[in-house]
Amino acid sequence: MTGAGRGIGAATARELGRRGFHVVVNYRSDSEAAQGVVRDIEDGGGSALAVRADVTDAAAAAALVHDHGPLDALVCNANIAPPFAPVAELPWETFIGKVDGELAAVFHVTQAAMRNLSTGAGIVYVSSIASETTRPGAAAHSAAKAALEAFARHVAAELGGEGVSVNVVAPGVVRTEGSAAALHPAAIDRITRTSVLGRMLEADDVAALIAALAAGDLPGLAGARIPLDAGQSVIGQYAPAS
Repeated sequence: MTGAGRGIGAATARELGRRGFHVVVNYRSDSEAAQGVVRDIEDGGGSALAVRADVTDAAAAAALVHDHGPLDALVCNANIAPPFAPVAELPWETFIGKVDGELAAVFHVTQAAMRNLSTGAGIVYVSSIASETTRPGAAAHSAAKAALEAFARHVAAELGGEGVSVNVVAPGVVRTEGSAAALHPAAIDRITRTSVLGRMLEADDVAALIAALAAGDLPGLAGARIPLDAGQSVIGQYAPAS
């Protein structure tokens, strides 16, 4: 699993460990966080290994996959920090850096994994509700996530005949270490008031869906994009996108 050191990634790694997967906890820089996730999995009776790799690099991504396959599941959660600026003020290099990094992080791992998957494996891409919403300053973030989802559809079409399920989870605002700074009391209040469930999404909520898809618990889905937003889309109002 890429991007598994914290937040949604860490929660998903723990859930996969509880389900009996041997979890490869991929991280790029924070070894301590990744090792903490491994300890949590092992303390719960599971099996895990932390592996440092920059999955935007083709060679590193290929080595990560080949050293730990064949894969029963692949979860792509590595995220490139988005720049936030109006389009009129957004340098091309900054914009394309986000889009290129986001796609590289899924392309290289996916391409390597396509040759190293177990029969019946599940691939899950973690996107964002931002792919279909508009927020001031978020053009690069939205474009990158929309491109990721288009890529995932083509992977689903290519692998479906081989019994591999490929789907996308698109969370809304999730309470994580990374979102804490933006979740001031007023934002939390708005999110809870505009949610059908009357609460924030937690990382474990997203992890449960990702793990179910990865494990093949929802066999009728193929190339699906599943929004997970605690019912905010039902009401039609969104707090700041994830």
